[in-house]
Amino acid sequence: MKQAPIKELITFDDFGKLDIRVGTITVVSEVKKSKKLMKLTVDFGDHVRSILAGIKQERENPYEIEGKQALFVVNLPDQKMAGEISQGMLFDIGYADKLTPCLAMPETSVPNGSRAG
Repeated sequence: MKQAPIKELITFDDFGKLDIRVGTITVVSEVKKSKKLMKLTVDFGDHVRSILAGIKQERENPYEIEGKQALFVVNLPDQKMAGEISQGMLFDIGYADKLTPCLAMPETSVPNGSRAG
């Protein structure tokens, strides 16, 4: 893999604006109107969200991530895609570098809603 250049510098305040939290993927379901998107139902401890992720073609079995904890960006505006609303973004590793993506996840179980950073 050829390494991508590092993006332009941001301030610590810019980084502090991101709200990245751990959630457990409780259900993975198909988005009928999309060839790429799957709907993840994610438990963040004090609430549950629907988050759409483009993993349908990236994984042999996109349902294999059900029950796993992962990192999510939770302070993005709701986004309507393929007739569904996404309330955040899966924070995965590899897609931007054309690698088979994998979850960014804690090495041990932590409470849902725990913040990264």
